[in-house]
Amino acid sequence: MVKKLLLFTAFIFSIAVNAQDYFPKNDGVSTTNNNYTAITNAKIYVTPTQIIEKGTLLIKDGKVVSSGTSVEIPKNSVIVDVDGKSVYPSFIDLYSSFGVEQPKRSTTRGRSAQYDATRTGYYWNDHVMPENKAIEKFNYDSKAANELLKAGFGVVNTHIQDGIVRGSGSLVALNNEGGNEHRILDQNSGQYLSFSKSVTSSQSYPASIMGSMALLRQMYIDADWYAKGHVKTKDLSLEALNSNKSLVQIFDAGSRANIMRADKVGDVYNIQYVMLGGGNEYERISDIKNTNAKLILPINFPDAYDVENAYLASELSLSDMRAWNQKPSNPKILAENNIAFALTTHDLKSPKEFKSNLLKAIDAGLSKQKALEALTTIPAQIIGKSDIIGSLKNGSLANFLITSGDIFDEKTTLYENWVQGTKTVIEDMTKKDIRGNYEFALLGDTYKMSISGELSKLKSEITTQEKKLGSKITYSDDWVNISMTTVDSTKQEFIRIVANVDKNMVLNGKTILPNGNEVSFSAIPSILKNKTESDKKEDDKASHTFIPVSYPNMAYGFNELPKAETILFKNATVWTNENEGVLENTDVLIKNGKIAKVGKNLSDATATVVDATGKHLTAGIIDEHSHIGTDSVNEGGQNSSAEVTIEDVLDDSDINIYRNLAGGVTSIQILHGSANPIGGRSAIIKLKWGESADNLVYNNSPQFIKFALGENVKQSRAQVNMRFPQSRMGVEQVFVDYFNRAKEYDALKKSGKPYRKDIELDVLAEILNKERYISCHSYVQSEINMLMKVADKFSFNINTFTHILEGYKVADKMAEHGVGGSTFSDWWAYKYEVNDAIPYNASIMHNAGVTVAINSDDAEMSRRLNQEAAKSIKYGGVGEEDALKFVTLNPAKLLHIDNRVGSIKVGKDADVVLWTDHPLSIYAKAEKTIIEGVTYFDLKRDEMLRAKIQEEKSELINMMLQAKNKGLKTQPVKKKEKELLHCDSIDNEF
Repeated sequence: MVKKLLLFTAFIFSIAVNAQDYFPKNDGVSTTNNNYTAITNAKIYVTPTQIIEKGTLLIKDGKVVSSGTSVEIPKNSVIVDVDGKSVYPSFIDLYSSFGVEQPKRSTTRGRSAQYDATRTGYYWNDHVMPENKAIEKFNYDSKAANELLKAGFGVVNTHIQDGIVRGSGSLVALNNEGGNEHRILDQNSGQYLSFSKSVTSSQSYPASIMGSMALLRQMYIDADWYAKGHVKTKDLSLEALNSNKSLVQIFDAGSRANIMRADKVGDVYNIQYVMLGGGNEYERISDIKNTNAKLILPINFPDAYDVENAYLASELSLSDMRAWNQKPSNPKILAENNIAFALTTHDLKSPKEFKSNLLKAIDAGLSKQKALEALTTIPAQIIGKSDIIGSLKNGSLANFLITSGDIFDEKTTLYENWVQGTKTVIEDMTKKDIRGNYEFALLGDTYKMSISGELSKLKSEITTQEKKLGSKITYSDDWVNISMTTVDSTKQEFIRIVANVDKNMVLNGKTILPNGNEVSFSAIPSILKNKTESDKKEDDKASHTFIPVSYPNMAYGFNELPKAETILFKNATVWTNENEGVLENTDVLIKNGKIAKVGKNLSDATATVVDATGKHLTAGIIDEHSHIGTDSVNEGGQNSSAEVTIEDVLDDSDINIYRNLAGGVTSIQILHGSANPIGGRSAIIKLKWGESADNLVYNNSPQFIKFALGENVKQSRAQVNMRFPQSRMGVEQVFVDYFNRAKEYDALKKSGKPYRKDIELDVLAEILNKERYISCHSYVQSEINMLMKVADKFSFNINTFTHILEGYKVADKMAEHGVGGSTFSDWWAYKYEVNDAIPYNASIMHNAGVTVAINSDDAEMSRRLNQEAAKSIKYGGVGEEDALKFVTLNPAKLLHIDNRVGSIKVGKDADVVLWTDHPLSIYAKAEKTIIEGVTYFDLKRDEMLRAKIQEEKSELINMMLQAKNKGLKTQPVKKKEKELLHCDSIDNEF
């Protein structure tokens, strides 16, 4: 089978590479050049590590015949002597839309949302289009090709940049002569994917990254089911997807977080994606390395911010300032960690910007060898075409550059770019390079002149008497024409210079003064013992200071991840939340991440002793309902989104994690929002500030899902006519319908018969099998009763009603059903269905025997949940210990993690908080917040960090001011703030 596949691939390739002789020639007289061309006396980079000095490159019929120092040159050869010049393989860009017509945004978006696909015979989701082929929309663009050729590129891998599954790309040689039959190296060179929806469809699902991840997972399952012949109807999308499995899979991730997300999808289905990076991979380099992914790396480094206005500069976040400083080092760090990557022009405004940005990466430490590999051999390897592109080995396509010297030197000129043996002249090789610094005398004054820029578009800067004069320069056929203003700028007079360039780059000619008189002119290249300005610039680049990465890479991050300690708290007031109650003057020993001992007069020679006299030690606060620490909250594209999970979209760099630690919070449940009756699965995490997203999630985490009732799910405030349901009756019917479907699905699954795996129904079946718990967004008593009846009908229990502001009306029924209540302390009247909320809700439910928690659903409130719990003492007379349990032990019980956290008990996780005062007091501060023996928040460290943050900002501001003074580009200050997500937040990344 493998042999047949190789033969078929070779056949297809031969069709693509070799121009078909039966194609009609309609573009003029067609002749074939059968001569050899010999590029002689060159420094030839056959590969980045195989370099030939004073060598010959022999080419014929668009391919390399041989290279070396003693190549025999046939008689019928055109000899090009490039003595002193260098020859490199042309560059390869694997992520391009070159020549491919990009889809236009749909204009059909109206007041009605679209839920079904528009296509018949294809996959059920419009955003999955593996059947698309770039070649079918390809039209060679010579203008765009010339821009890429000038930047050194000879081959691009182009595709349709639209949709979640985008179809196959095409590998194209940038050969301005001949037709597409000659240029197309591979019509199906790779399959492209992303998390972004197609602009051509208004189909609502998916509406979030977690929805895209779920869609991809289900799509792969369906493709496998289809391939096994279980589907009777034809699906052109799944056929194409299965056909494209053998192609390299290139995923538009665009950030280090999305690389991890895409890799998580790929790992399940044994797919190793090649990832388009985002430039911030250095922040979690070990995680990136562990994916084993090869990267395609944009180098669109940010400009410095214009920080001259001190007030505006104060609005900049440290993370944004660091990004400017650190991103140019990203390629270097990837190379140091042996992560293979190719470079791309993607995200640049123009290919013209490519070299300047690449030089920034080299200045930041990327070796020139690694840079060349990233542009030649590595992209060729990734695309599986090392035999024909990426090097100048025998048999390779004659794709090469001729340069004046080191291609990664700022002063080097790219003269010619040859593709498939066809030459494109970028700069005239015979033209003398007059760039540099000169001095000349005129009427008793000494002038200094600097000539820079491209040879075809030179710039001049002339100064005398420490005054800069206006000047222009043109250069052609060894003749220079210069015009410049006189020293006396008030007269608006000009001096004109005409000079010839001799072999030593001396400019000799005449000067025409404003009065018409002529004097001789001679400008000599500066040969000074002192360093030239350009030398100084090189020194400036070399002195670039890289700000070290922290975890997370922002304010308050750790320089090194903290480790668990042995800690002995002495003489604390210990709130055990156990039968022992509150213990005065008591010691607590933390060891190996666990609570080791609780008692008096404890000792441990290895422990760090903390004098807790006059202070209070409690279990860490647990928030049953939160939306911090996530990049996405709602997948509202369907009325059920059980297939999605918040664990896919955790944001380990959310500053609210740190702020919650400062409020004594150690664990939270991050819930899906309330956009639909059946929402997504939860993430139960510990706030291990500095750890990666996956390391935040509880080991063997209890399985939860968010359901919702009320105004949000029936879309009371929707701006468009939305999907079913649009009434409270409809919400009930959604539950009944989906549970009936899940029951049938589960029965088939358990029968042993073949079945199509459905992620959504698998999750709902887990509820029926009491393997997954429901946290339900709720307000009104009628709906609360309704859902309990639905649960009774299908023989399972609702775990938690969250919000539950009318819980006091049905507290007895809740207790009978066995459902807990996680509520707000005193929120009411913020929407219609909250009109009957009262602050006594928590105490009434508690007194009725319901397990009660106080939750936040808010990034600010979660930082003072201890105070929210205290309100139940005022409203209902709840005892102090029970009130504290509302935010510690009770939410732990509701989340089924009370065997690990929620109280201070020997053997439980050492998730504790040392308070400066009574933990229910408004004066109490969290002095230390500890998770599994690791101190993630310390009040003294926080104070120290505030000063260090200001120092670092000042250092970065000085660097940015220096960059501006050197004439580098700047960007205006923009204040960026992460949106605070709530139950009804609609994701806006799509």
